[in-house]
Amino acid sequence: MGASRLLAEGFHYNAANTGAGTGWSNRLPSPGKPAQATEPGHPAPASAPASPAAAAGAADPAPRRVTIREVAALAGVSIGTASKALNGQGKLRTETRERVAQAARELGFAPNVLARGLLAGRTYSVGLITTDSFGRFSIPVMLGAEDALGAGQMSVFMCDTRDDPVRERLYLDMLLSRRVDGLIVTGRRIEPRPSIGRGLGVPVVYAMTQSLDTDEPAILPDDHGGGETAARHLMEGGRTRLGHITGPERFLAARRRAGGFCAAAAEAGLRFSPADVLYGEWSERWGREGARILLASNPRVQAIFCGSDQIGRGVSDTLRQLGYRVPDDIALVGFDNWDPMVAGAEPPLSSIDMCLVDVGRTAAEHLLSAIGGHPTFGSHIVPCRLVLRGSSGPSNGPVTSPPASPATGVPGAPAEAGPAVPYPSTERP
Repeated sequence: MGASRLLAEGFHYNAANTGAGTGWSNRLPSPGKPAQATEPGHPAPASAPASPAAAAGAADPAPRRVTIREVAALAGVSIGTASKALNGQGKLRTETRERVAQAARELGFAPNVLARGLLAGRTYSVGLITTDSFGRFSIPVMLGAEDALGAGQMSVFMCDTRDDPVRERLYLDMLLSRRVDGLIVTGRRIEPRPSIGRGLGVPVVYAMTQSLDTDEPAILPDDHGGGETAARHLMEGGRTRLGHITGPERFLAARRRAGGFCAAAAEAGLRFSPADVLYGEWSERWGREGARILLASNPRVQAIFCGSDQIGRGVSDTLRQLGYRVPDDIALVGFDNWDPMVAGAEPPLSSIDMCLVDVGRTAAEHLLSAIGGHPTFGSHIVPCRLVLRGSSGPSNGPVTSPPASPATGVPGAPAEAGPAVPYPSTERP
């Protein structure tokens, strides 16, 4: 089942599992339908290959669960002492705790996390609500959250609202009825959105999105810092004539990336201002069109920062068609570090990675802190990083423009460009 299918339905992820993908199970098929839960730390058994005895018709006996009584007997202590040692309670000697822990390891004892949680008033589960049906942004966030939650034997219920407020409310009610310990809300854009609710009785942390209520904690990628990093990298290669082609100006991410790029250029004393930014669409087609507009106005440009990898792919294809060498004549840096785009460009596209796994991990850490009685407030920024590839090598000096095409008047431009690669949504950076 593909990622988009998993996200189009509600599903359960057991963060206590370790191998990639081993914890997925379809648990929340749709709002209003009954769902079954898997005990945290003890997922429902999957079908396993039959043993030779089973193949011959003999059934293997079901594995027996080790009890705390056996752990206590092996450690030579009472059941009560064994329980206190395993739960970190009571005033016990260090050697006693270590002896009980060793006995538990030898026997393969796994404590019943759900029962322990109910005694403590917790369910060891977290709800993750997303509007990103395609999953390109929410899945890395979820994987990062799993890294942090897995150590605490937490389970994750993930629900896609498909940007439908009614579905969001239904999923929220469902998660609260399951008594989750907290909620992570994520999405496709960093634009502030209405709060999912105050006074819910559980802490809420936003990741890759933020609430209109600025007191609520939000974990966001550093779009401004990513723009600065791109500009500095291009300038360090000896390039001083810069261009920036990006998505719609109404998007906060586009404005922040452009702002960081312009700030770094101004700090270096270069003549590049916000008025020089070319805003358009999050599309490969706009990348091709924007490249022609930029070359017509600034034919000696040495480096172009693209606000998304898809725009970068369009710019790269056009430069190659026009006879420019990348990076010898013009260097390129994209944004998102999206594999299908960066690997498909020729040469492969250097790109700013938003580190969404780190965003998810940080969000989960803030949520665990809030669950533990230490909430955080306001926006928290996670640094981006530059991933270097072949499109952004050092400058070889001034650009020599190819002859103009009679069909377009743009240096070396063909009359028609190739088809664009489809993008899941033009409403997202």
